[in-house]
Amino acid sequence: METRAIAGPVRAFVFVSFIAISAAAQDTQRQLILVKQHETPVITVKSPGAEGIKIGFEGGCVIKLKGTYHLFTSEMVDKPLGVKMKLGHWMSTDRVHWKRISTLYESNGDYTGKDPRAALWAPMPVFNEQEGRWNLFYVAYRCAPSTPEKWLEGYEGTIWRAASKVKGPDGIGGPYEDIGIILQPGRDSQPWEGLQGTDSIFPYQASGRWYGFYGSADTQEIPTKAWKVGLASAPALAGPWKRLPEGNPMMIEKVFIENPVVTKLSDGTFAAVYDSPVPNAVGYTFSRDGIHWETGRSLVVQPKGKGHWAHDVRTPLSLIPEGGDTFTLFYTGLNRVPTSAAGSGDVGDYAVGFVTVKLPHSGADKP
Repeated sequence: METRAIAGPVRAFVFVSFIAISAAAQDTQRQLILVKQHETPVITVKSPGAEGIKIGFEGGCVIKLKGTYHLFTSEMVDKPLGVKMKLGHWMSTDRVHWKRISTLYESNGDYTGKDPRAALWAPMPVFNEQEGRWNLFYVAYRCAPSTPEKWLEGYEGTIWRAASKVKGPDGIGGPYEDIGIILQPGRDSQPWEGLQGTDSIFPYQASGRWYGFYGSADTQEIPTKAWKVGLASAPALAGPWKRLPEGNPMMIEKVFIENPVVTKLSDGTFAAVYDSPVPNAVGYTFSRDGIHWETGRSLVVQPKGKGHWAHDVRTPLSLIPEGGDTFTLFYTGLNRVPTSAAGSGDVGDYAVGFVTVKLPHSGADKP
């Protein structure tokens, strides 16, 4: 048993216990292997284009389109941590050198609990074949100062769908226009969902339908006991989205799981990478049908040594096939820990890095 401090904008500032999970029921022949670690972050608060983004980057995803990498990420502009936000679009042709293209959305940072769009998080673009355009899914929160009993820096999260005004694959950068909320807390919420509301979604197709992990946490309690995920489904990307009546929450992890991003492999199976409680690592799991998922396991992406730049590995942003059995895995991490005295308000800053990983016998095709 190991105790890990969970610190960040979507997580409450509490301590949780990580309970190791047996891998006996897993397919031990199928595992991610670290091939090469890029030794430095590739986007930081000091990168060209990051001017004014004081705290850094957390969550979102990376998509490779026509040989170009597109990063969609939550940019933490200023304190309070995780409240004043931008959703940014960055591009790269080599994974290392990035250019900030645009701000897709910006929150007003309301800190009174009155504005349901005070903070914006987790931008996830998905191409909608029926519309012939990209859709962008993201989360909006109310925000207020936390109390000794409740974590309120981001609560009652709702998931929004927007559509690119530019048709075709080249419209990935938008501009995007809001369509409406597709999932939110309310009478359809399940008993395991907490004050955090619905905290992310990454739609993917399986068995002729759309599915997506969504998450929630018991942030009405401090310390918060668990962060969990469930599955929602829809007949079309535009919806209507409904929580699955059975199987939620998914028992991929017992204590903590956030922001799964799903990749369908060319052999027809599915892989998901997610934010896990294991130090220096990300979590991952597999599914044969996209609905029933294996118990999670972890991949260390920050082994000790020269390339250990992240003091706290956070959220994986992708598992991008690069041909053969290799993939690029982008992730965020705490790049600089607070250096000033406790209580001073310094929160450090968060950066983006990547590793190359291998999944033997995946049959992954280069996009």
